[in-house]
Amino acid sequence: MPQSPLLVDFAVALPIAVGIAYLLARLILAIFGRRLSLSITAMTLISLLGFSVGIFLAGMFLYGQRLWMPTTLLLTFGSSLALSFLVASIVALTQRGAGEADVPAVLRAGESERVEFKETARWNVREDKKDARMELAIAKTIAAFLNSRGGVLVIGANDAGEAVGLHRDLATLRTPDHDRFELWLRDLLSTALGRNAAALPRIRFVGVPPEGTVVCAVECPPSPKPVFLAAPGGGASTELWIRVGNSTRALPVDEALAYVQRQWRPTLATVLTGRPAG
Repeated sequence: MPQSPLLVDFAVALPIAVGIAYLLARLILAIFGRRLSLSITAMTLISLLGFSVGIFLAGMFLYGQRLWMPTTLLLTFGSSLALSFLVASIVALTQRGAGEADVPAVLRAGESERVEFKETARWNVREDKKDARMELAIAKTIAAFLNSRGGVLVIGANDAGEAVGLHRDLATLRTPDHDRFELWLRDLLSTALGRNAAALPRIRFVGVPPEGTVVCAVECPPSPKPVFLAAPGGGASTELWIRVGNSTRALPVDEALAYVQRQWRPTLATVLTGRPAG
């Protein structure tokens, strides 16, 4: 028989609690999806805090309870689940619409470190034909925003910030509509940047007054890890693109290594949010 049963109970319960908290955190993140910016680490800690709340309540208000009694276990698990849902709901509600770009205001303000305009995504205006180089330029810009502080790419606007629409790009698609355009853009990013990076940007179609000309706004958050651009033709992913002022540039290997170490240096905030320091 153990000489200190409480310590033995605690030693057994701790790894079990961590495992269950991790599974609860994954469940919460799966339910809320992209509406929730908290990392798996943060949600696991919140779930563990819920276990502590449940044990405290059992000890304060239920007579004669022990750790492994069904009432204590149910109360502990229920408290963890309730606290996780409460925190996740509050975070998701407070972030609803947060960071959603005001596209007309963005167009009026002009290009900057976090704003880029592209007249087309597939159509070469000068040569009047579809051109893969236009697609590559789109992928480079989105990669640069993801690797920097984030930003907004507006497709269908010229350098002066005038909305010219998406009609030329839509005409290159088998089904010329916005849903097909978004599907094509996601496929492009999956091929050029990888599936995880392709899922990060938010793609919206916005009518710009006064004519209501529709443009595509690609809102890019800072990526939680480096995003590399695959070489055309399926080559190795070796290029790291970033924003420098209102331009996009690729870094040589030595500068890329230093940039990655600086940009993704872990801090308490980055661990909890899963976002880079930049």
